This record gives sequence, structure tokens and C-alpha cells, in this order.
Amino acid sequence: MSELKLGVSSYSYWHFSGPKVTIAEVIEKAAKSNFFGVEVIEEQLDSTDSANLNKLKRMAFQNGLNIYNFASSQDFVWNEEEKRRANLEKTKKSIDMAYQIGAASMRINAGWWRQDEKSMGLLESKGWATPWDGASLDDGFNWAIECLIKSADYAKNAGIQLLLENHWGLTTTADGMLRVIKGVNSPWLRTIIDTGNFYYEDDYYKAMEKIMPYTDLIHAKTYPGGGVVLTVDIDYARVFKMMKDADFKGYVTLEMEGKAEKDIAVPESALELKQIWQQV
Repeated sequence: MSELKLGVSSYSYWHFSGPKVTIAEVIEKAAKSNFFGVEVIEEQLDSTDSANLNKLKRMAFQNGLNIYNFASSQDFVWNEEEKRRANLEKTKKSIDMAYQIGAASMRINAGWWRQDEKSMGLLESKGWATPWDGASLDDGFNWAIECLIKSADYAKNAGIQLLLENHWGLTTTADGMLRVIKGVNSPWLRTIIDTGNFYYEDDYYKAMEKIMPYTDLIHAKTYPGGGVVLTVDIDYARVFKMMKDADFKGYVTLEMEGKAEKDIAVPESALELKQIWQQV
């Protein structure tokens, strides 16, 4: 039986609040917990200059780890063309950073129907999936697809595989993800399945099955102590069987999103996932 290629997201140690856990600290913690590698969240970097990215790449190598994915954030769902263009330029810079830090892939978003700080929260809006007044779903998908085509062309030249995540907004559903993937129609845009983010699907296992043929990376959410945003009951035996049936060979990233103490919850979550994998 093949071993689970389990890495860890730097997000597992810092949930965008409180003192920031540096990527250097994450690398040290990941090495001690015997992860295969690290997924770096762009917002968690102390500095995005080349010297810092080179230092982190070397540190990961010296600790026997691979920085296999770089997670960026962007939003292509804007009425204003200049805002879409600004997000495209930001995405290109993120691709350059992914290349510099040695990642083979980069998480990318399509966008969501948030327009200002007065917008409803994630739970209220069921994933920011409803268009605002004066815009349609077709508008949002057309904007995102246009920008993602350009992003994929840029990523191809850098050799960075873009991975579209089911990260709310246009990608709240599997059908939304497929519309984007088929609309872009590039081998340089494939998918990440986040096991906790098909929350608003009637059957999130069927949603995962729809996306699995396009998937190169899995985000395995855990919620020890209760979720920071929400808690999803995930049957990992079922998820892992689905992956094995699909002959999935890539990395699985642990995203510990619970309120429990991180230095305890992360290795415990990793052990639990490994045990389930061996039993499937």
C-alpha cells in the first residue's frame, strides 16, 4: 500500500489572526512532525523579496521538505475592469514568487460576490455565491474565465501548475468549478479539492467525485476543538477510498482549522489521517 503523501499548510499554524507564525517556524514544525512538505500561504510571508524566498527554499531543502504548493489569493469578480486587471497583475507576481520559492504549483481563486466591507459574511451568504444587484452569474464567470486564461498562459511560461480551489464564490459548487475549468480549457489550470469547502452542496462527496478527475492536490480539513469558521463532518475513509479509486498520486495538505492548540492539534490530526489511510 502506498504511503499517504501528507504535507501541511502554513495556515494550520496561523488562521489570519493573532501573532503570525512565520514560514521558517512552520518549516521547523513540519520537519519535526515528519510531513512530506509544506504548502506556503502567501499572506503568511514576512517578506516577498527574492532573498527571503530563497532563504525559505534552502531551509526547506535542508530540513528534507518540499515546498510543493504556494497558495495565493485573488478575486476576478469585479464590475470594474481596472480591478480585474489589478488582480491579474497581483496573480502574475504570485506566480513569480511560487517559481522563486521552488513550488511546482499555486492555488488560485476565481472570485466571489463580495463588493465591500458591508457585504454579508460567509455563512449568511452561503459562500458569497449570489450576484449583487446589476450583475449576473454569467458576468462573474466570464470575468473570471478571461482572467484565468491569461493567468494560465503566464503560469505555463514559468512551469507553475495553477490549481483552482473550491474556495467559495464561483467555486462554491462542483458545477461552478467545472464551468471555470472547461471555460479556461488549459492543462495549466487544474483543481484542488478542499474537503471542507463543499459545505453548501447537497452531497459534498458527490461534488468531490465530480472534480476528482481534474484534481492534483487535496486539502484535508480537520477541526479539533471546533472550527474557526465552521465545522464539517468529513468521512475520511470515504474520501481516501475515492482518491485511491481515482488513482490519485499527489500530495494531501493538512489544513487544521480548529480552535485547539496548534502544536498539539496539527500532529494529532496528521496521525489520525495516516491511520485512516492505512485502514482503507
